[in-house]
Amino acid sequence: MIRQPIVVVMGHVDHGKTSLLDKIRKTSVAKREKGSITQHIGASEVPTEVIVKACSAMMALMQTKLEIPGLLFIDTPGHEAFTNLRERGGSISDMAVLVLDIMKGFEPQTLETIEILRDYKTPFVIAMNKIDLVDGWVSHPDSSFMQSFNSQPQHVQQELEKRLYQFVGRLSELGFQSERFDRISDFTKQIAIVPISAKTGEGVNELLMFIAGLSQRFLKTRLHLKVKGEGRGSILEVKDETGLGKTVDAIFYDGVIRRGDTIVFGTVNGARTTKVRALLRPKPLDEMRDPKEKFLNVDEVHAAAGVKIAAPGLEDAIAGSPIFVAGKSDEGKLKAEVDKEIKAVLIEKGEEGVILRADTLGSLEAITKLLKDEKVPVSKAGIGAVVKKDVVDASGIRNQNRYYGIVLSFNVDVLEDAEEESRRTGITIMKEGIIYALLDNYKKWVEEERESERSQAFSSLTLPARLKVMAGCCFRASHPAIFGVDITAGRIKPEYELVNGKGVSVGKIKAIQSEKESIAEAKEGMQVAISMDEPTFGRQVNEGDVLYSNVRRAHAKLLLSKYREFLSPTEIELLGKIRGILGDTFAASSRD
Repeated sequence: MIRQPIVVVMGHVDHGKTSLLDKIRKTSVAKREKGSITQHIGASEVPTEVIVKACSAMMALMQTKLEIPGLLFIDTPGHEAFTNLRERGGSISDMAVLVLDIMKGFEPQTLETIEILRDYKTPFVIAMNKIDLVDGWVSHPDSSFMQSFNSQPQHVQQELEKRLYQFVGRLSELGFQSERFDRISDFTKQIAIVPISAKTGEGVNELLMFIAGLSQRFLKTRLHLKVKGEGRGSILEVKDETGLGKTVDAIFYDGVIRRGDTIVFGTVNGARTTKVRALLRPKPLDEMRDPKEKFLNVDEVHAAAGVKIAAPGLEDAIAGSPIFVAGKSDEGKLKAEVDKEIKAVLIEKGEEGVILRADTLGSLEAITKLLKDEKVPVSKAGIGAVVKKDVVDASGIRNQNRYYGIVLSFNVDVLEDAEEESRRTGITIMKEGIIYALLDNYKKWVEEERESERSQAFSSLTLPARLKVMAGCCFRASHPAIFGVDITAGRIKPEYELVNGKGVSVGKIKAIQSEKESIAEAKEGMQVAISMDEPTFGRQVNEGDVLYSNVRRAHAKLLLSKYREFLSPTEIELLGKIRGILGDTFAASSRD
């Protein structure tokens, strides 16, 4: 006996994931969602008889007989369903459908999704959606793609082929071989691209047939079911339900769960147990997160299936946690397994690093992994809303390392006392709903912090600079002398003392002008006019002279020991030259 494959539908926001499932189920979930955007993970079953009815002509042509009991689809907000792990070795899903808008192509969440697929070695097909938007396309509702494509004018066919091979090229850059589904020569090496329209239904049956056929052909070993084994699954959502209290929506990928069973699940305080009071299943072709009809109250559920569980004590359950049915003798063992999985992701009082809060274990793990890849340590990682203590902890961390003194929050609320503490201490709480955007925004924040630190430090220090007095640019000889200079390295500011090549002071910069406007700083590559009270042009300063900023030894040591990362290699080299000119044995390349 084999279970039905678990197929997750992923892709960038608004590329048509839910609309595709609506077309398969003949539902309208997408229209009922706030902003027409999926906010929560959902699950729905498509029985074999529905697939057979929809794809009968293709199955007869391909001489295929379906043995799987159906397909269990998971609809996602596009970011973290794959990271709800099973046994720390792979994703909850067996296969994925990556939905791409033919007009928009590869957008940020698309690339994020592909990296998740690559990380978990999950097979996938691409649904190239919205072919009805190709200029000149004549729709043939609910027909096969091939029938519709062959009836299109030649210029429309060429336009679709051009866009399809742009997809092929981009996938090749990302390390994947791909081809249109009807031209695939080796399904183990090439990713199938199925052109579809979730709006008109064109190509959808071919996509459905390919998902079922490929699952049956290549995943059969994985789909074997422990018919009498205890159920094993993963929590997708924790919800309040009228008349039931706290419930969990879960996907069971193996075994059986029955009413009255003891289940083990994860909380932020470790593994807990409770007894199942009710098992509720959406009807076939209905959506678990937003059913058209009432759930079916059942006595038992066989994997693979989506199920809503009502039981006492689920208030602290966390999405992404494993959920296991416990036998009489293995409750302790399962608790240890759940604890191990949760502790592998949750971090409390770790090394010096950022504070991270997320909505599920899966997204927490994904973000932690991305931060680790960027060599950003995490001091504390937890599930749920940002609280005051998170901000207090970040404030303490900032005193040690300003670049880690921040709270990163993904898809969670920020409590009022945390907001208040943030305003009081100046600690940033960075809120995001897209994983890649959270990381990108953190990087931008770090750059802003670096620039702020550089500005603060450099405001009180003299920086290395080299400038050449320009020919024909003396505007006043003395009191003050005003003349043009070319900044050939470093930067200058008013009040900087300048010395000549022999280390003799020629005076202090009184002001800097660029295009008749006073400026606070002039950098390498700029030509500006400077005014100085002390020198007389033609005596202490002449055309062609090379002048240097007078960087005192204490400033030079501080620049190299504390702020070296803010200096360019040219500035570091120049610092050594200046100290040499001043008759000092200080070397810029020293261990200081």
